[in-house]
Amino acid sequence: MRAPEIYPDRPLPTCGKRYGMAQLMDRITVNPRQCGGRPCVRGMRIRVSDVLELLASGMTAKQIMREHPDLQIEDIQACLRFASSRVSHAVVVP
Repeated sequence: MRAPEIYPDRPLPTCGKRYGMAQLMDRITVNPRQCGGRPCVRGMRIRVSDVLELLASGMTAKQIMREHPDLQIEDIQACLRFASSRVSHAVVVP
């Protein structure tokens, strides 16, 4: 099995563009009437969790975009940033 193109110490390729956190996070939408209110990419029925599971299974960003032609590299970056923001808070154990 081939290793994914994503490495923790290296950002995803941006095709020469730089995007701030706010611009990437604008790509993640939550609509209670769509996908059970789960976070999706740009209002499409592609859930953030779907993209993360594909990355975790070893698919490269290019492979994911081939499978989902409506996705852009910035969407995949936004999914990763969204997930990172969800797990980067401190957990206090009593």
